[in-house]
Order: sequence, then C-alpha cells, then structure tokens
Amino acid sequence: MALHQQLPFFNPSVPFTTPIQGGLKDGMIITVCGRVLPDANRFDVDFLYGSDHVLHFNPRYDGGSGLVVHNTFQKGIWGSEENKSQTPFPRGQTFALQIFVTQGSYKISTNGKPFSEFEHRMPFSWADTFRIVGKVELSLVAFQRVAPPHAACSGSFMVPYKSVIPGGLQPGKVIIIHGVISPQANRVVISLRHKHGIAFAYSPRFDENVVVRNTYQDGQWGAEERSELLPYKRGALMQVTIFCSHHQYEVFVNGEKTHTYKHRYTKLEEIDVLDIRGDMQLTFVQP
Repeated sequence: MALHQQLPFFNPSVPFTTPIQGGLKDGMIITVCGRVLPDANRFDVDFLYGSDHVLHFNPRYDGGSGLVVHNTFQKGIWGSEENKSQTPFPRGQTFALQIFVTQGSYKISTNGKPFSEFEHRMPFSWADTFRIVGKVELSLVAFQRVAPPHAACSGSFMVPYKSVIPGGLQPGKVIIIHGVISPQANRVVISLRHKHGIAFAYSPRFDENVVVRNTYQDGQWGAEERSELLPYKRGALMQVTIFCSHHQYEVFVNGEKTHTYKHRYTKLEEIDVLDIRGDMQLTFVQP
C-alpha cells in the first residue's frame, strides 16, 4: 500500500508541524534527520491528537543531563515518564531518528541502532499530526509504510553494502542514504536491483565529472542519462534520498531535487535489493 504519495520534507523550519496523511498505522516508519543545536536545552518530537500527545519523545540537556523522556499527555494530564539517561543526540551533532510503529509499541532507533521501546498507552491510530519543536534544525522528515513490518535498517553500513528492500518498491517508497564521500573518490554507485537485473543505477563519477543514470536488463545496459556532477564534492557529507513515484524516481541530494529517471523496469514490487558500492563511507541507510 502506498502512503498517499506523501513526499518527504526537506530542510523544513522548526517548529515543524504536518498532518499525517491517512493517519498513523501499524508498519509505518517516521524518519527524522537533523542536527541538535550547540546551545540546545531540549527538543520535542510528538504525535498529536488535538491537545493530547499520543507519543512525546523529548531529549533534554539542562544541567548536562542528556536525559531522553518518553511520555503521553491525555485530557490535560501527563503520564508517568519513561526515561533513558544516555542520549544518542549530542549537542552540535547530526542524527537520524526513526520511529517504527507496531501493534504493541513504538520501536525507536537512532543512527541505525535500536535505542528504546515505548508501549502504547493510547491508540496510535488516534494520532493525526506530527510535530517537532525546540533547539534542533532539520534536514529531512519522511513517512512511509514497510511491508511486512520490518526493522528499518541493520545498523551495519560497510561498503560494499547490500540490503533487502522489504516488500520491494512501491509508489511512495523513500530510500535514505547518508555518508561521506572519500577525498580521493572516483565513483559511487547506488543500485536498485531485481533478480533479473538493475532497475536503476545511479552513479556520481568524479573521474568524469558527471552523474550517470541507467538500467541493466536482458544482459545489457541501456542508454545512459548524464548530467554534470554539481551536487557532489569529494570529502564532503552526502545525503541522498530516492523517492519512488508511479512514473519515475526522484533523487534529492542534501535536500535539493537534482535528478529524475523514468521507470524502465515497471514491476516495482520485484525491485527488492539496494546495493551501494564505491568510494564512500556510509553512516546511515534506510532501504
């Protein structure tokens, strides 16, 4: 099931508030990428239903505590806090936060590693609004469904990297890749594969100063689509987001839409492997 074609939000301002299209559902992953400000005292990530907080996730820094609070707020009353004292959100540092909704709980990961689990106190289906406030800047907020329900990423990001895309591609699917391009990089290749070939090969080539897009099927490569290597730099951070729509892939680099590529292999559900190779270090992947 596609997620109502809800596009990711890139570089949104804070406070950030958006309706959750279709409501919060079992198997949904919410991904938040950003940076904690150096002078942060706290920031809040909330699923809301009117004035109620169906989930309140709150890293705090007052007094150097590094406390992360989990709670609910219903009918004007806060529940009992569930806290973790070792924050994975250092001041001044970037982070990738994922909230995975299951029937029994929210499973929360940071930078690809499990962090906490918070059992539902209120029906998650009530939540219709998502909000982030506080001392944080955002680079990406994305909503998507995974099928079957599946942990969002493995936490192991060695290159070459290969991971199954749960349920294959579908319109509305978002793939997120964070890393650092090697200072002496020649090429990076991001491939979306199926058992018969490569549906989409996306390759920044520093040795040619181009970005190449192509498809490999029936034992041969198709016609290349090429453009200048504008959004990439050797030695720099890289955030690539691939959004799969009904008709094409839309590629965003560091929050800016840079490339599109029409589907040549249209059996999207058969495209079920993400493969990353080349001259880079990966820090986070959501396949």
